[in-house]
Amino acid sequence: MLKVLKERFKQGKCTIAYPAGDAPPLPNRFRGYPAIDRSKCPDNCRACIDACPVGAVSFVVSSALSCNDKTIQIDLGKCLFCTECTDACTGKAISFTKNHELSKHKRENLILKAGETMNVETGLDKKIKKLFGRSLKLRQVSAGGCNGCEADINVLSTIVYDLGRFGIQFVASPRHADGLLITGPVTENMKLALEKTYAAVPSPKLVIAAGACAISGGPYIGHCQANNGADSIVPVDLYIPGCPPHPLTTLHGLLMLKK
Repeated sequence: MLKVLKERFKQGKCTIAYPAGDAPPLPNRFRGYPAIDRSKCPDNCRACIDACPVGAVSFVVSSALSCNDKTIQIDLGKCLFCTECTDACTGKAISFTKNHELSKHKRENLILKAGETMNVETGLDKKIKKLFGRSLKLRQVSAGGCNGCEADINVLSTIVYDLGRFGIQFVASPRHADGLLITGPVTENMKLALEKTYAAVPSPKLVIAAGACAISGGPYIGHCQANNGADSIVPVDLYIPGCPPHPLTTLHGLLMLKK
């Protein structure tokens, strides 16, 4: 026992300072907010679109361009951050930055066009913020997930992230919750369970879709046993992209609810 206590004192404080301080260094393999440099796009090239396994990259006609001139856009709600598009692009027009702040309140704001920068969103409306601004209890629903998102969400309860210091906790019953955090594409087997869990949460309530599966179906998009995301079943108030979202990305999204 004394050895354990001695080791704890030696370790010192482990909880990160974020968001009051800087975010901890992210690994080299981390893929955050994508950047698109249209000037580097080779003419008549669609290699990134053909390479994307889930159709997250597509052409769009920009209002600033002529009708015959197209640019590309990335749907972060579908993106698996797998780098198939960056590997296929000979001009290196697409890259992933280290920016982990990806969450949005509206589904349409997850679509990033070439040349666009992040739009900063405000939090919930004043009435909802007054109810949940000091304390937020969430029930996590794994609606057919692979456990990737679930594992990284569990990390938030460790001493490194210490989610409880923000007044946010995961609870065992939907009747004790202020909202749901949903992972997975909502399979047919989990559809009724999700509907019943949503109904059991007292109103007013929040719904958070975490991960590409919960937002759009992820790699299971279009499958007959998946429902292409949570917002096809219940209304969603916050989208957290990623496959899976990094714990910092999820933490940033949850704190957006309290701003």
